[in-house]
Amino acid sequence: MADLLVVENLSAGYGKAVAIERIGFSLKAGGALALLGRNGVGKTTLLNTLIGVTTFKGGRITLDGADVTPLSPERRARAGIGWVPQERNIFASLTVEENLTAIARPGPWDVARVYQMFPRLRERRSNMGNQLSGGEQQMLALGRALMINPKLLLLDEPLEGLAPVIVDELLAALRRIVVEEAMTAIIVEQKARKILPFTDHALILERGTVSFAGPSAQLLEEPGALEARLGVERA
Repeated sequence: MADLLVVENLSAGYGKAVAIERIGFSLKAGGALALLGRNGVGKTTLLNTLIGVTTFKGGRITLDGADVTPLSPERRARAGIGWVPQERNIFASLTVEENLTAIARPGPWDVARVYQMFPRLRERRSNMGNQLSGGEQQMLALGRALMINPKLLLLDEPLEGLAPVIVDELLAALRRIVVEEAMTAIIVEQKARKILPFTDHALILERGTVSFAGPSAQLLEEPGALEARLGVERA
């Protein structure tokens, strides 16, 4: 299967500061990448650079054979990059259904399909965004990103701060989206063991550069690999 995303020697930051440097990787269509690392190593900056909201320092981003490096965030979204930020950024004064349809684009993902994935959203379709729980807002943010029918889905710590029962529900949805639906995705997550089982490859950042790139299974199978690279405790 051909590469959908190719990142070459990518450097970016904020203002004069450089936060990521000479990052390179590729992702095949239908593949899922776990983007890992300690806090402050550049994971969110990398996602922000892919959507075009950082200060570009150099490199190239190719999506589905087209160079999207010079494109604005709006044009990158139209080119097929969907984004679920940490802050969720749902429209607080719109209903659930209005949130979903506000930026919808034609394709296989529609309101009915999102409701099938997240029955909670169907039940609350007339509720305003600010009337939802944190978990429901995260489901809405994910559903809204799917509604643009992206080629590439970026998720920035989708499980952060959620109750265990909601984490399990979202994990089941993510597994379905990336495994059964074959959505190409990059997932940033502190709970590495939660997402490694259903991602194909993993990238670990350290001080803005790549310190590991390889199969997700390798990190799960090698004794102490995650502990050594991420400073996490063995589950």
